[in-house]
Amino acid sequence: MSDERLYHLATAAGLSIDWVDADGRDQRVEPAVLRAVLAGLGLPADTTDAIESSLASLHNGGEHDLPPLLTGDVHHPVALGAYCTPGTPYQLEREDGSRHDGQLDAHSQLPAIDMSGYHRLHIGDRDVTLAIAPASCPTVGQLAGDDAWGLTVQLYSLRRPGDGGLGDTQALEALARNAAAHGADALGISPVHAMFSAHHNHYSPYSPSSRLFYNVLHSAPGSILGERPLRQAIQHCDLQQELEHLEQLELIDWPRVAKARQCLLRALFDDFTTGGNAQQQDFDSFRAAGGEALENHCRFEALHATLLDHHGYPQHWRDWPEQYRDPQNPAVQRFAEEHADAVSFHAFAQWLTARGLERAQVAARSAGMRIGLISDLAVGADGGGSQAWSRQDEVLATLSIGAPPDILNRSGQNWGLAAFSPRGLKRNGYRAFIEMLRANLAHAGGMRIDHVMGLMRLWVMPAGADPTQGAYLNYPFDDLLRLLTLEAWRHKTVILGEDLGTVPSGLRDKLAARGLLGMRVLLFERDGAAHYLPAMHWSSHALATTTTHDIPTVSGWWQGHDIDWRIRVGQVDADARQQQIEERERERAGLNRILREDSGQPGDELLSAEAAVDAAACFLGHTPAPLVLLPVEDALGLSEQTNMPGIVETHPNWRRRYPHDSASLLDGPTCSRRLHCLSKARHDHRGGSRR
Repeated sequence: MSDERLYHLATAAGLSIDWVDADGRDQRVEPAVLRAVLAGLGLPADTTDAIESSLASLHNGGEHDLPPLLTGDVHHPVALGAYCTPGTPYQLEREDGSRHDGQLDAHSQLPAIDMSGYHRLHIGDRDVTLAIAPASCPTVGQLAGDDAWGLTVQLYSLRRPGDGGLGDTQALEALARNAAAHGADALGISPVHAMFSAHHNHYSPYSPSSRLFYNVLHSAPGSILGERPLRQAIQHCDLQQELEHLEQLELIDWPRVAKARQCLLRALFDDFTTGGNAQQQDFDSFRAAGGEALENHCRFEALHATLLDHHGYPQHWRDWPEQYRDPQNPAVQRFAEEHADAVSFHAFAQWLTARGLERAQVAARSAGMRIGLISDLAVGADGGGSQAWSRQDEVLATLSIGAPPDILNRSGQNWGLAAFSPRGLKRNGYRAFIEMLRANLAHAGGMRIDHVMGLMRLWVMPAGADPTQGAYLNYPFDDLLRLLTLEAWRHKTVILGEDLGTVPSGLRDKLAARGLLGMRVLLFERDGAAHYLPAMHWSSHALATTTTHDIPTVSGWWQGHDIDWRIRVGQVDADARQQQIEERERERAGLNRILREDSGQPGDELLSAEAAVDAAACFLGHTPAPLVLLPVEDALGLSEQTNMPGIVETHPNWRRRYPHDSASLLDGPTCSRRLHCLSKARHDHRGGSRR
């Protein structure tokens, strides 16, 4: 069979046959890999007949029909030549209610619209939504001035008295006030996406069930309902000793925490539904506003906990009885009616979490932060979760996303996550994408997008496949970028994009043109093995930070602590330790040199680990970055990293807790000194005026 038609199909389906790897080498996807990926896209390609049939389905699938939503830019004509002829009459109903009648020009263009927003276009026999984006997202400078800085924090790691062993929104409130008191303008938090209530061992915040809703284990019911109902629930569940034990643990015991918190939430819900609660109207309003999306998530949670396999364990929704695999099936409606109490309980838990996050953002802004919380949007969701179940036409549930071999990971990565379907998004007017943006911007002054390259392309492979057995799937980048810009503008939020790894040519320029900040990391900003860039050479279109949750802290890296961990978990052979140490010594000498020069004390004398962390915090303040975000781990000088990618059992990923109460976490003399130096460096170097 000739590969020519296969390549034609792959290209028509949005796959890149040829690509350039992280080392600048040209690569071509093998035909067998293309066939496997095409099958995951619903386009069989095993035979010549199958290829022709798949090509026909693409051609006849309405790809050239006017879609339900079109995007455009304010003050620019909207090209409609692919769908309409010149002179076609139309009526434009703008978001403010004003109407305009006209005809497409000689180039089949709609005249420029001078108002950003979602407008309605009546053309021919079709009604279309026009999403007209502003030129740029709000910038950090517009919202917070030229000297903004903040912290990043793992929400689950926070502590407060009585927290029961897991960080919650009440602890986040306390940290926001504490950080603001030190001059911080922003507080980036780990993802708060919804997990699986029935899967107590599934807790990575980057592998959620849904990116539309919240992890209810982070709720702080006492801050919303009052302490008295909470005390009664603790007594009802007989959990006082258990909660005290969990609170004292050094590492989070997720299964036990989940079991305890779910019992508390259930007892609180039972009490809440006895009637006469003053907050009933607020809950009812929240549930009504959540609409179909919230209802589907809550139904999924109830189904997932009920439809167990023969061993009594929750199962993938594709393994449920057929009538429950489609949320629109009348059987799902009947199930929801028969289990109305369970469905309402999950809505109640979502309400508590949403109101807690809302309180935390209000606390941050009230304490003086000019941005406040920065939410974190994971790159995908579990294909067996509620988002994939409820938005099946818009999610590629049978393909997994990841990354090809690159500088960060020479083996490549399979994240085991499902992503959006480019064709499905377009068919459905980008509904799933827009609702996801709104959910994550609802209670924040900014949003970080994990693996922002996913707006342009994603590395996809069959579920469970080796990362090398994948291909790049291209996305409608301009449409997604316009929608992101529009939603950021409507919510008055800054947008940050994690652009680490294999970055497509031109991506960073396009993001910068739209006001999205990239991300630069101290340990990566070098030209060569050990030649680190001076602060003045850092990008003015990216945030600056010392480290990320996937790499070592500055202190841990400085001491080579991460090398010993990699040996311990089997990523590096013990015989290679000396070679790794020698390489680290060369890298450390290079970073030591640039940190000393930046501090005005040039020389080669090696800084201590504590002094290096001090110098790193001050160094960030001298960069031209519009925003500096210092991880709390480095503010405190901790040695342990949050997560070791690719390691599940032998490293305590997503389980570490911070050493002190959130209300005073940053007040120790060492941490205070670092934050003061960072704040002063930002003010002096950027010429800003603090509030």
